[in-house]
Amino acid sequence: MEGGPCIIKLVNGWVILNLGGGPTDDKPDVTLAPPSDSKNVSSFMNIRVTDIQARYEEWRAKGAEFLTPPIDRGAEIRCYMKDPDGYLIEVGQATGVLSG
Repeated sequence: MEGGPCIIKLVNGWVILNLGGGPTDDKPDVTLAPPSDSKNVSSFMNIRVTDIQARYEEWRAKGAEFLTPPIDRGAEIRCYMKDPDGYLIEVGQATGVLSG
């Protein structure tokens, strides 16, 4: 949609991304804005993929800024990237260590 929100359909659900903005009648004292300090965050989005190395290479080639390459943590392989507004996004791949 022109000017937002951005609607992403994932399997049988939707993720709706909204731009920041001022108060509304249902959140009268809240203003949404990108982080002002990239080293301090209060939340981040998690995305799980089946092949993290392929997504890392593909998204990096398209201009995504990652903090580090994917790191194997045992139960998962993960890395973090920032969106153009500075929001942190975790990209992870489950390794199957926790199954069973």
